[in-house]
Amino acid sequence: MINFAKKKTLPQSYKPVLEGSEVIDLFARLTLYQQAALMRLLSRNTVLNVNGEQYMGYEFDYEVEGAVISVSQSVEESD
Repeated sequence: MINFAKKKTLPQSYKPVLEGSEVIDLFARLTLYQQAALMRLLSRNTVLNVNGEQYMGYEFDYEVEGAVISVSQSVEESD
């Protein structure tokens, strides 16, 4: 008899949380492009205070330049 039942997977909210060392290990194995993409995601929840002014992290561009990730303020395009 063949069993065609699909293996059920646990929802993400029920899976165990990664430990700090596991997160650091994962980040270290990412390419700079993947790290920049992750920074873009994290920046959505970030407020930067610069010289008394507040900027949201999504107001910046994250680009890979050589061996580093460069962050610069986004330039708004006018129509």
